[in-house]
Amino acid sequence: MKEDFYEILGISKGASATEIKKAYRKKAIQYHPDKNQGDPKAEEMFKKAAEAYEVLSDPDKKARYDQFGHSAFEGGGGFGGGSMNMDDIFSQFGDIFGGAFGGGGGGFSGFGGFGGGGQRRVKGSNLRIRVKLTLEEVANGVEKKVKVRRKKQAAGVTYKTCSTCNGNGQVTKITNTILGRMQTAATCSTCGGSGQQIDKKPNGADAQGLVVDEETVSIKIPAGVEEGMQLKVPGKGNEAPGNGVSGDLLVAIETLDHASLKREGDNLHFDLYISISEAVLGTSKEIDSVGGKVRIKLEPGIQSGKILRLRGKGVSNINGYGSGDLLVHVNVWTPKELNKEQKDFFERMQNSENFEPKPEKSDKSFFEKVKDMFS
Repeated sequence: MKEDFYEILGISKGASATEIKKAYRKKAIQYHPDKNQGDPKAEEMFKKAAEAYEVLSDPDKKARYDQFGHSAFEGGGGFGGGSMNMDDIFSQFGDIFGGAFGGGGGGFSGFGGFGGGGQRRVKGSNLRIRVKLTLEEVANGVEKKVKVRRKKQAAGVTYKTCSTCNGNGQVTKITNTILGRMQTAATCSTCGGSGQQIDKKPNGADAQGLVVDEETVSIKIPAGVEEGMQLKVPGKGNEAPGNGVSGDLLVAIETLDHASLKREGDNLHFDLYISISEAVLGTSKEIDSVGGKVRIKLEPGIQSGKILRLRGKGVSNINGYGSGDLLVHVNVWTPKELNKEQKDFFERMQNSENFEPKPEKSDKSFFEKVKDMFS
């Protein structure tokens, strides 16, 4: 089971953005590869802290994590912390370290991550798509295959050592100040920090040696996702030139309305309309559910407003806590027009003792029914 992100950073759920950043910087420096060379436990903690910060530093991701936990980002990968390598971490959060260990995103020698000097692996850009899901797919989970147009390295493209930085990925500048000579390092503008530049590229490739290609990507979507959630498929974004790493495919979830079922959390609601005669005599009805048609029995004398609960027939919980229920709302339909025979019958029944309302204690009030719906 994955560790709680708040516990990893040693903060409470009410921590501010400043406190979250401060806590991450403290952990990152504590387990930084330059201080713990050859220590696999430190490397693991360094990655865990980065994953926690990636989520908690983003208001939208943090809100979803607070509500759904780690399961909110399963299926096609989470936010990517579990698959983050050192290049990813320093590329995204290098500015956190400030002047420590060589400055914002500079190279490091530990764990064999970046190699010598300040060379870093450039990451390709992310791609974003929307996936529309039916209520049945949301309730049960689904694997979707989508076509994605992404940039890939062209066949036959070659790269050479960057002539500006000599493959270091950084350029050094020395400035004379009143305090003496100051040396600063910055990412090489020619190669973007990769230490490589185009040598030969085939026709049709762009300036970075990339071409657009269509690829079919499989996305596993867990049961219980909600509108607006975002999943990530690591490495299925645009590729990067040279020895860079691919970006990610970000998948926004969009849910389609169902013809007869309405979702409320993990529960589903169905409005069932029956005639007066069906309410009096009892009947059986076939209704929709996310698992197919379900037949239910209505006892004679059932009252309008009765709610029947079909346990476990709702949506699977995204955190794995079983499934919600299907709540069937019984509505007795009153005809607006009657023929003479029907009208005569009901006029005779007006004075019948059997037709007088006699609610029992088991017939709950409207407010009690609403309370039961949310219990």
